[in-house]
Amino acid sequence: MSGSNSDTPYKNGGLTYKDAGVDIEAGAQLIERIAPAAKATRRPELLGGLGGFAAMAELPEGYEKPILVTGADGVGTKLKIAIDYNRHEFVGQDLVAMCVNDVLVVGAEAFLFLDYYATGKLDIDVAERVIKGIAHGCSLAGCALAGGETAEMPGFYSDGEYDLAGFCVGVVEKAKIIDGTKVSIGDRIIGLPSSGPHSNGYSLIRKVLENSELVPDETLLDELLAPTRIYVKQVRELLESVDVHGMVHVTGGGFYENIPRIFSHDGIAALIDVDSWQRPSVFSWLQQAGNIAEQEMLTTFNCGIGLLLIVAEDDVEATLEALSDQGEAPTQIGTIVAADHQTEAGQILVQ
Repeated sequence: MSGSNSDTPYKNGGLTYKDAGVDIEAGAQLIERIAPAAKATRRPELLGGLGGFAAMAELPEGYEKPILVTGADGVGTKLKIAIDYNRHEFVGQDLVAMCVNDVLVVGAEAFLFLDYYATGKLDIDVAERVIKGIAHGCSLAGCALAGGETAEMPGFYSDGEYDLAGFCVGVVEKAKIIDGTKVSIGDRIIGLPSSGPHSNGYSLIRKVLENSELVPDETLLDELLAPTRIYVKQVRELLESVDVHGMVHVTGGGFYENIPRIFSHDGIAALIDVDSWQRPSVFSWLQQAGNIAEQEMLTTFNCGIGLLLIVAEDDVEATLEALSDQGEAPTQIGTIVAADHQTEAGQILVQ
């Protein structure tokens, strides 16, 4: 959002940059439109405003040994469905969520966010809808939309298409980093519900739609395009009272790929009771319509659980109570066990 593509307008024999497909004035108009939304996310650490070459900020106060934590991500092929059905309002929240939730799981406070919006021909109305969604996501996460970039690249994207990338900066006290080293046998796993597939598995989702030759109705579109939940404020509040041993953002790779990322010791595994929570109906539809095996579901999708918290057994009650008080619906879904633990019906072992 700090401006359109930075190439200098080229004129020779009457040709202009606009003739080549890049409209600098449209980029300027977009900045004017989204400036109030970005301003609403402002934090006191920010220096300057939108439109500069770079965003500057002081570190938040209250840290003795602050460690910077960074994250970058996109929305993926979920964008294709949003574009095809003219649903652009919520993909911005998806972009923010994928970054700030990743930063959160190490215990960090996200305080800066930047976006990259790339398209073949800038549609100001569409871009405004997308970037206001980004600003809304930043408000939910408590971080500032500090700037970004709008790139107009004619001939690179098909008509009406755009892509998004997000970049997040967070900070955590060095002594409070959550890196999984405290995770041990006997710890309990608590799940927080997702809003749906979030921003993962959409290449498979689109394949299911293609194979079934189904044109999704408004209800199915609502379920498929529900924005990724942002867990920052409720979890940051929890960290003030509970010693959380580990956290997992259930993104691409589902349970089987993401849970082992928090293990710092050999010989342990997560025993998950997959019947302990109610999956949103969209997952049942996907599994049935696509004839998708259960392991494939759990390797591709979050299946209704977007964030995992690992706490000591003695802290389970306090964790459930604290999260419930904030309007969450936490569920105890598993236990940390030895890697050779035997599973029973309705359980999976992830190591």
